Amino acid sequence: MKTVQHQVQNPSVQNQHKGASTLWVLLALALGTFALGTTEFASMTLVPYIASDLGVEVAHVSYAISAYALGVVVGSPIIMVLAVRVRRRTLLIALAALMALANGLSALAPSLNWLIFFRFLSGLPHGAYFGVAMLLAASLVPPEMKARAVSRVIIGLTLATIIGVPFATWMGQTVGWRSGIGIVAILATITAVMVYFLAPDQAVAADASPRKELQTLKNREVWLTLGIAAIGFGGIFCVYTYLAETLIQVTQVEPFKIPIMMAVFGIGATLGTLVCGWAADKSALAAAFWSLVLSTVVLAIYPSLTGYYWALMPVVFFVGCGLGLATIVQARLMDVAPDGQAMTGALVQCAFNLANAIGPWVGSLVILSGQGIAATGYAASLLSLGGLVMWWLTHRESRRAVSLNTANCAD
Repeated sequence: MKTVQHQVQNPSVQNQHKGASTLWVLLALALGTFALGTTEFASMTLVPYIASDLGVEVAHVSYAISAYALGVVVGSPIIMVLAVRVRRRTLLIALAALMALANGLSALAPSLNWLIFFRFLSGLPHGAYFGVAMLLAASLVPPEMKARAVSRVIIGLTLATIIGVPFATWMGQTVGWRSGIGIVAILATITAVMVYFLAPDQAVAADASPRKELQTLKNREVWLTLGIAAIGFGGIFCVYTYLAETLIQVTQVEPFKIPIMMAVFGIGATLGTLVCGWAADKSALAAAFWSLVLSTVVLAIYPSLTGYYWALMPVVFFVGCGLGLATIVQARLMDVAPDGQAMTGALVQCAFNLANAIGPWVGSLVILSGQGIAATGYAASLLSLGGLVMWWLTHRESRRAVSLNTANCAD
């Protein structure tokens, strides 16, 4: 723990007089996650409009969503390891610039194949930005408040589901889906400017190296914790990807009610993130358990209520609460891998976006098999249940590690 305190506290002390207040720095960082949340989740709600404009099947548009997620999986570890000695502020500005360029190109895509390619490019800076932003946020506060600081950065993503995604959905309905994605390029540009002026220019740790970060890959607890996210989180994406189409096909609502439901999801995500940030500072493993239990139950209930708009609303709210798992997993990884936080910051985004690739894919299998779009909820619940299995394995490994440390201390 002393090592963690040294890494977290010193940068804050060294840069307190150089940078803006912590609140403003967190705001700048959160704007970037707001942009990322908007582009990631809005691409799901815009699926019907993309399919109609490009003349392809709804299920095929999910390939573009999976391509974005795979871009995150590829880009996150490579960027974080190769840029481990790059100052965090400089790296964040570069990532925001890449975000702006790739989303601008996505908005101009002339065909589905080009859209898939540009969405892959858009995903490359996603995980690295999240990882660096969360590490910077954690460095600005005492160790016992790091999960709450991380939650303030992630809250940009959840606010995107309340404001950014409904707005992008409305833009997709009225102006066209391209405007819904193109606006992210503007947000990313503003992020780069804010980070330049507000974020502290922290020095890189003298012992930082790719080799040291890669040592994290030997830690079993890291991989098991990532498994919770990669499998358990897939259920939320399995349902959310097809939520707009479900509201059109099954619930048969007026178009203006779709953004309202998306905002309900976002409110749940925001409150869930705040609560999970507080709970993770108490016990990350316990918080993860209850988050997964909640998701498993509400996702199983989801299909039976898709025909009733008002009854579906509280279910979608609690599905959104499941996004708080992101804060929990990040806090857990900071605890079990204090010497490889850059790598774990990247890997956690890989895990969540692997879930983002798995969820829509599993949902497309359900739809193409003829089970009906509402049945994605049952598949989603099974994915969340798989996350609970990974939680049990993680809990068992954690107890084993504690026993070994106790035995070593006794010797």
